[in-house]
Amino acid sequence: MEYTTQMDAARKGIATPQMKIVAKKERMPLEKLMELVAKGQVAICANKAHTCLNPEGVGSMLRTKINVNLGVSRDCKDYDIEMKKVQSAIDLGAEAIMDLSSHGDTQPFRKKLVAECPAMIGTVPVYDSVIHYQRDLGTLTAQDFIDVVRLHAEDGVDFVTLHCGITRKTIDQIRRHKRKMNIVSRGGSLVFAWMTMTGEENPFYEHFDEILDICEQHDVTISLGDACRPGCLADATDVCQIEELVRLGELTKRAWEHNVQVMVEGPGHVPLNQVAANMQVQQSICMGAPFYVLGPLVTDIAPGYDHITAAIGGAVAAMSGAAFLCYVTPAEHLALPNVEDVKQGIIASKIAAHAADIAKGIPGAQEIDDKMANARRALDWEAQFACALDPETARAIRDSRKPEDDHSDTCSMCGKFCAVRSMNKALSGEYIDIL
Repeated sequence: MEYTTQMDAARKGIATPQMKIVAKKERMPLEKLMELVAKGQVAICANKAHTCLNPEGVGSMLRTKINVNLGVSRDCKDYDIEMKKVQSAIDLGAEAIMDLSSHGDTQPFRKKLVAECPAMIGTVPVYDSVIHYQRDLGTLTAQDFIDVVRLHAEDGVDFVTLHCGITRKTIDQIRRHKRKMNIVSRGGSLVFAWMTMTGEENPFYEHFDEILDICEQHDVTISLGDACRPGCLADATDVCQIEELVRLGELTKRAWEHNVQVMVEGPGHVPLNQVAANMQVQQSICMGAPFYVLGPLVTDIAPGYDHITAAIGGAVAAMSGAAFLCYVTPAEHLALPNVEDVKQGIIASKIAAHAADIAKGIPGAQEIDDKMANARRALDWEAQFACALDPETARAIRDSRKPEDDHSDTCSMCGKFCAVRSMNKALSGEYIDIL
C-alpha cells in the first residue's frame, strides 16, 4: 500500500521505517506511536529526499527535542564556520538544525546539510525569497514566495517555518493595541512589511492549499510560525498573540485534512508564571499538535546570559507540554553566535529538556541520573565523566583544580572533608583521617 506522508501511513496502518526507529528510541509500542502520528500529536519530520536522516519524533509525550539555529548573514558569511557549528550541534545531541541564512547563494549549503546531516533540517523560506530572486521585498509576488517553498521542499528540508497566521487584520491590531515591541519575528516582520507595501493578503495564508499540496508531495512538516510572539514581557499573552494562535489552530486542522504534519511555534518572552498557561492554551486550541517554543525567555534584562533565561522558561514549558525547544545562545539579542555560543546554547537547552523529561516521567529519562549518583557515591570520576552532558568541560574543570595532595578520590572543594568519602569510610568501619 502506498502512502504520501508519515501521517498518511499511520492512518493507513503502515509502519514506516522511520516510525520503527522512533518507537525504539522512545521505548514506546509501535502501535501507540502510530496512533499519535495519525492524530497529529507526534510529528516525524522526514522529507523523502533526506536519506541520511536519523529520524526523531516530536511530541509532548516523547523526549523533548532541541533545535539549533545557524546560517550566514551579510556580516558573518563563512560557511565553513557554520559547518563547524553543525558538527558541534550533532556531537552534543541536537535533534534539529535550522538554516536561517540570509545572504548569498543559500542553496549549496542547504543541499549540503540535507546530504550530510543526520538531524532534521528546517528552513524559513520567506528569508530566502529576497535572496533567491535578488529583488526588493515589495517587488515579489505571492507566487514567488510559494515557489521558494517548493524549492526548499525539493531540496529535501524536513520542516519549513511559514508565518501563515498573520493577515491584514493583524496590521490593524498591531496599530491599535500599541505593543511595546510590535513584531519581533524576522519572518513575521517581512510578511507584515510585504502586506503593507502591496496591499495584498498574506501569501502563505491565502495560498495555504497550494502549500499543503507541496508539503504532502515531499512529506515536509509545516512549522506554523508565530509572527506575533511577544518580544518582551509586557507583550506576553496579549490579543495579537492569542488571535494568531486561534488562526494557527484552524490551519493545523486544514493541514491534517491533507495528511500534512504540523508543529506550532510559540513564544517568545513570557513571565514565568504565565508559561504553563501558554502551553495549555496552545494544546487546547491546536488540538495537541507539537508545540515548538523559542525559550520562553522569562526576563528581558539578561543579554549575554539569555541561554540561561531561556533554559529556565524552556524547562517549565517542556514540563507543561512543549515538545520542541529552540535553543537560545549567549549572543541572543547581540550578535550572530559563534561556535562557543552554539555549544553553550545547546547545553543549556539540553539541561532544560532533560529536567522536563524527568518531571514528565518519560521512560528511561532518569536512568543516566541514577548512574551518575552511583558513580558519585563510589567517587568514580571516570564513570562520572561518562554520565556527564559535557564530559570535556567537566574533566577540564577537575583536572585544572585538583587537591594539593592529589587525592584521586576527592576534589579541591572539600579534600578530606569530603562528605561522600567520610560516609563511605564510616559505613565500612574504616578510620576516617581528616588532618
